[in-house]
Amino acid sequence: MAEIQLGVVESKFADMIWKNEPVSSTELVKMTAQKFNWARTTTHNVIRRLCDKGIFVNNKGIVSSLISRDDFYSMQSKQFVENSFSGSLPAFIAAFTKNKQLSEKEIEEIRALIDGITEE
Repeated sequence: MAEIQLGVVESKFADMIWKNEPVSSTELVKMTAQKFNWARTTTHNVIRRLCDKGIFVNNKGIVSSLISRDDFYSMQSKQFVENSFSGSLPAFIAAFTKNKQLSEKEIEEIRALIDGITEE
């Protein structure tokens, strides 16, 4: 799948849709007016852009996802590691943990993930 870029506000709006889907565009207009102070046309334009990117579909005023939130952010994470660390997950983890001490619980969770991968 092609790389999909979202700005900060688009990401917050997408999260709003995922949290409430399926949701009517009318309800999204109300929510965005309250949360972002958007006009109706702004909301409809952003819905259209997100649909054009292949993340959501607007079927007769009902907006729902084509890609789940977890799948979308998984793709984003993979693309980030690919672009920033030449696809090297160990290089990413080394950079991520360089100035951050992992807790024992986090270390155990990472070990469990690795063990789950190696057992497959």
